[in-house]
Amino acid sequence: MKKNLISIVILALLIVNIVLTSIMMFSVMSTNKKTAALVGDVAAAISLELGTGEGGEEEAAVIVSMADTIPYTIADLTIPLRKDAEGDGKNHFAMVSVTLSINSKHDDYKTYGDLSTREDLIKGQINEVISQYTMEQASENQKAIEDEILSRIQAMFDSDFIFDVSLSSTLYQ
Repeated sequence: MKKNLISIVILALLIVNIVLTSIMMFSVMSTNKKTAALVGDVAAAISLELGTGEGGEEEAAVIVSMADTIPYTIADLTIPLRKDAEGDGKNHFAMVSVTLSINSKHDDYKTYGDLSTREDLIKGQINEVISQYTMEQASENQKAIEDEILSRIQAMFDSDFIFDVSLSSTLYQ
């Protein structure tokens, strides 16, 4: 009789264990789905921030073939730099050449393709951006300067047919 009673208790505990395990599994699964969705949202936000994601207000990386790229160079600009508050008190200048990469397959290229008529406007934007920096900041933040020039030129034309800006022959004095 004792063996029979112990078998019934073991069977009852086994059933309770199965029920509790299934309840726990369903509650963990719903939490796991929520966690997976959160991780997916974070990964999507990081992807958008890096410019490799799709959609959204962020600019995605533009891939234009070399055959469709037309370079436009504005050579030998001399731009006065901002004075450093802790520096030597001398006036410093940046001598740069700026190359704009234009997408010849873009719809706005037909409208704005000849940049020589608007070169002074572009030079003004370049001058405004670079003159905000001190000599040390400009030499350390060249990529930030290029990005800011690109965003200002794209805003000026209200188009992204100019997709890249490169500073070359940069000399700070």
